Amino acid sequence: MADGKQETNGVHSGQPDVPIPAFDPPKKPKRNKYALACSFLASMTSILLGYDIGVMSGAIIYIKKDLDITDVQKEVIMGILNVYSLLGSAAAGRTSDWIGRRYTIVFAGSIFFVGALLMGFATNYAFLMVGRFVAGIGVGYALMIAPVYTAEVAPASARGFLSSFPEVFINFGILLGYVSNYAFSKLPTHLSWRFMLGVGAIPSVFLALGVLAMPESPRWLVMQGRLGDAKQVLDRTSDSLEESKLRLADIKEAAGIPEHCNDDIVAVSKQHHGEGVWRELILHPTPAVRHILMCAVGIHFFQQSSGIDSVVLYSPDIFEKAGITNDTDKLLATMAVGFTKTMFILVATFLLDKIGRRPLLLSSVAGMILSLVGLAIGLTVINHSDHKLVWAVALCIASILSYVAFFSIGLGPITWVYSSEIFPLKLRAQGCSMGVAANRVTSGVISMTFVSLYNAISIGGAFFLYAGVAAVAWVFFYTLFPETQGKTLEEMEALFGTFFKWRPTLRELNKRKAEEGGANGHVQMGTAGQN
Repeated sequence: MADGKQETNGVHSGQPDVPIPAFDPPKKPKRNKYALACSFLASMTSILLGYDIGVMSGAIIYIKKDLDITDVQKEVIMGILNVYSLLGSAAAGRTSDWIGRRYTIVFAGSIFFVGALLMGFATNYAFLMVGRFVAGIGVGYALMIAPVYTAEVAPASARGFLSSFPEVFINFGILLGYVSNYAFSKLPTHLSWRFMLGVGAIPSVFLALGVLAMPESPRWLVMQGRLGDAKQVLDRTSDSLEESKLRLADIKEAAGIPEHCNDDIVAVSKQHHGEGVWRELILHPTPAVRHILMCAVGIHFFQQSSGIDSVVLYSPDIFEKAGITNDTDKLLATMAVGFTKTMFILVATFLLDKIGRRPLLLSSVAGMILSLVGLAIGLTVINHSDHKLVWAVALCIASILSYVAFFSIGLGPITWVYSSEIFPLKLRAQGCSMGVAANRVTSGVISMTFVSLYNAISIGGAFFLYAGVAAVAWVFFYTLFPETQGKTLEEMEALFGTFFKWRPTLRELNKRKAEEGGANGHVQMGTAGQN
């Protein structure tokens, strides 16, 4: 009886042990805490940009009163940081290939620290511009390097979640900036804006120290020929040892290191230190690289040209046009914008690897279009009315909050995730720096022309224009952007290069994967049967 029972139990307990990968869904790997910590620390550099954007929207109210600047000077001081950050982004690709991703992050924090102090101690407009210049270069470095490092450390299963961290911290920085505005707004005018800007030096110190606890990027280590160090980092940041070996093999292949080379230190040909990359990227790109470049630069361009910086930087101005005139009320309403943005970006980080990039991106941009149209209608009605319309004010506030929510759930984080994951290893640092350059130029143009734009075509007209740009963006994303969720970084190249005809390529890839999975399933079942 006992034997029979044992036998029955053996049959039951033995059945689940037969692996049938073709039929059983694979178990979702647990989140890798080490990769999470590394991405978290690297992405915190984005707080610097966020803080500057947020704090400037309130500080400008007091700078204008204290330094008595014109509207044009106001636009320039608000948006010039984006143009200056271009220099940082342009240099960051080569710097990170030269000294490594980790020390580039420390360098970014140090530059921003100096810039924040210069802005805090500024005595006039020219001095303030010098501070903006230095801080801008630090921001450019931070913006470029955080997504690259995160994409290179993250395992494929959590890459979307981890690569969206920079955008999370930009939003957190914006919220901190808004809170700082409110906290220091009660000080005398000549002190309030100086404290708001100078306090930005504090986070950069903690960032520079925290980053020293991180490992170097495994991809950079391989490009330096340090295979032993790279293997150690990959073992700790991968979901399994098998994945670690696969990732190492992929990186070695991309870096031109023969498969059989397994020494701790190997010689790598010099061309991987940036030489020839620009030629491959711009002068003689393959169709795949051209398609990747179009997508990366395009998504960065549309992220900014759909007006997000106008809403975030000029929130107090927009609320004033919508009928909120008290300075403190304007700063409180602006804090609500920052809070909404931060809450929804947190939602997005969990959806990226579950839902995929495309559905989130397309639904996000569609929501932004509707919100921009609502805001434009509300502001136009208020503009043409001689008394306060409560419904129109409510529509404006609701539209601003829904606009930043839709932006944060898709276009905000996906821009950084998508552009950092689609470039081949050899072109990644420079390719990402081109995307960031497009981002900063567009952001600079938008933020330095907003006041002039709404003076020329009315504030409602300005948001109708942004809604039109967002509609073009939706069509661009729908036609040209393949889904990249769950694809290995080195698998991407097969997906790109067909431009508008990427769908058949994706079907072919999925079919091949299914066939390989089926074949492996049969082999494993056969092996299990023999056992």
